[in-house]
Amino acid sequence: MDGETIDSELADELYSVCRTTVGDELRSITYFTEDDVEQLYLRSDLEQTADLVGFADHERLGFHSQSAYRNTQLGEYQATIRMFENGFLSRVIRGPHGAWVTTDDMSIERFEELTSALASVLDDFADAVDPDGDGDTDDSGEPVGDE
Repeated sequence: MDGETIDSELADELYSVCRTTVGDELRSITYFTEDDVEQLYLRSDLEQTADLVGFADHERLGFHSQSAYRNTQLGEYQATIRMFENGFLSRVIRGPHGAWVTTDDMSIERFEELTSALASVLDDFADAVDPDGDGDTDDSGEPVGDE
């Protein structure tokens, strides 16, 4: 992770809302787009053994699979929560980017709070993401180059 995938202000906001919402149960935070992935936080008692690229390849399917749930009585897609033997993974995608957060056991209400907080931050920064990853945007996220 070279630290260039994500705007530092967005990284700080994601970390802040996760720590505030999840507290000591927070295991890791990873940010991703269609083309990039960056781990923002890993709790000190955990080893960095996860295949982030493999996880990202799987979680990126969410950019496309959300449409399968449109126009159902369930309402709009909000998040995906995956249960594992040693923790949970919660993924939120908004626009051109998303984040997955791993946690220890928490109540469903805290997962709902986490989802809401992540969605809000991702929505706030969606316009600043370069959707095709070619770097052709200015500081406000607006395209530059050929008119």
